[in-house]
Amino acid sequence: MNDHIAPPTPALRPVRGAARVATAGLALSGAVWAARAIWEIRLATTGEPASGPPDQGEGVHRPLTSLEDQYHLVTSVGGAAVLICAIAFLLWLDNVRDNARTLSGRKPRYSGLWFYAGWVIPIANLWIPRGIVADAHQDSAPGERLPAVVNIWWGLWLVGLLSGVGLMYGDDTDQLIARAYSDVWMLLASDAAVIGAAVAGIFVVRAVTAVQMRHLDADSPVRAD
Repeated sequence: MNDHIAPPTPALRPVRGAARVATAGLALSGAVWAARAIWEIRLATTGEPASGPPDQGEGVHRPLTSLEDQYHLVTSVGGAAVLICAIAFLLWLDNVRDNARTLSGRKPRYSGLWFYAGWVIPIANLWIPRGIVADAHQDSAPGERLPAVVNIWWGLWLVGLLSGVGLMYGDDTDQLIARAYSDVWMLLASDAAVIGAAVAGIFVVRAVTAVQMRHLDADSPVRAD
């Protein structure tokens, strides 16, 4: 009997495919948000119609112009793109978090319901999502410095989240159109943060995936008996 058989290593979940889907989702989200910014610039350049904003108060809404109709369509597509991106990103993050737990032997700080609720619960969503990503990297590569892009991504995400006109804005689309006519720069600043977060998110996915691919590639050769 051969006494030199390599001990089995814990099975890791594949991450390359999930990373590609998450990257595509982030690229799609950023592109659609950029289109939204272009339409806001077009609205501001065209100027508000003489009849006033679409929402005229007390439940009265005037007929929309063709450009305003297009903006409604763009924002609807943007909402769908963000949903697709969120699902793809969470599927990827679930894979890398599970692998990090396997590699480190430690239970994640944020598990169970917190993995999902941490993104939407006020106050908690200011740090938990970043913590999940940072822990996945650090548990996969102990002693390595966290990539700076993680903090860049999270800073831009928070700007888009908290700006009041970005990811979690409280205004409906007609009110956003009115803002485009009166104060487009606030909208564009928020849009830039969201687009920047999407681009930085692509590099975050690549960085964490690359760390785990080192382990997956190391286990890929056939072991000698």
